[in-house]
Amino acid sequence: MIKRHFIDLPAGTIHCAIAGSGQPLLLLHQTPRSWDEYRDVLPLLGRHFKAIAMDTLGYGDSSKPLPVRDSIELWAEVALALADALGLAQFGVVGHHTGAAIAIELAAAFPQRITAAVLSAPPWVDAERRARHARPSRIDNVPRQSDGSHLTELWRIRQPWYPAGDIDLLERFVVDAVKAGPRAAEGHAVVARYVMEARLPLVRCPVLVIAPTADPHAFPHARRVADAIAGARVAEVEGGMVPLPDQMPERFAELVTGFMRT
Repeated sequence: MIKRHFIDLPAGTIHCAIAGSGQPLLLLHQTPRSWDEYRDVLPLLGRHFKAIAMDTLGYGDSSKPLPVRDSIELWAEVALALADALGLAQFGVVGHHTGAAIAIELAAAFPQRITAAVLSAPPWVDAERRARHARPSRIDNVPRQSDGSHLTELWRIRQPWYPAGDIDLLERFVVDAVKAGPRAAEGHAVVARYVMEARLPLVRCPVLVIAPTADPHAFPHARRVADAIAGARVAEVEGGMVPLPDQMPERFAELVTGFMRT
């Protein structure tokens, strides 16, 4: 059973969905998704863990504060504040795309709190990428139109990275993108501003990097991310695409469970 909660924090009200009991795992979604990215994964992980999927500040059903300069560091601090509010002294963290960057920051900044990390399709951000993406992100950057054509445009942009003919996954993406509003594009810029290369060597907990082979944004960098973290392992997922957790929930949960239990 999945139970949903709204937790009041200094930064705003954070929505999360929880399944199961036992060892806690905090699940962090990609931009511009929400906890819904883990909707099918949560019951599977809930068989073995207390699985908690949160909506990042500004996304899903979490508070959407006035425009500020969001950052990976801020989002990690809010995630830790949620863990404090839920009484989690230590916990594992699982992040996909943007969520993986937040997971990296959590493990680097709060090593005493993070027992292990699963980085699914993590980005690689260095000075070259920061310079290349200094201008506003083009990903999901679709102005609203009175005729609703922006909804079709969001669909069209994402369609090549999703399984052919899978209407359900694209509908779920569009719903979250509309909820996120301007943050649908801004979240990608937040990742591009992150000084990741300085944080990766500070990650000391056990790490699994999940590398979906059909994700052109993340797969080429998976080994590079893993090599920057002492002892990190890599698990390739053949045919895995950008929406890996909700594309292959059983395989995703199997990898997370196997790693966290060992």
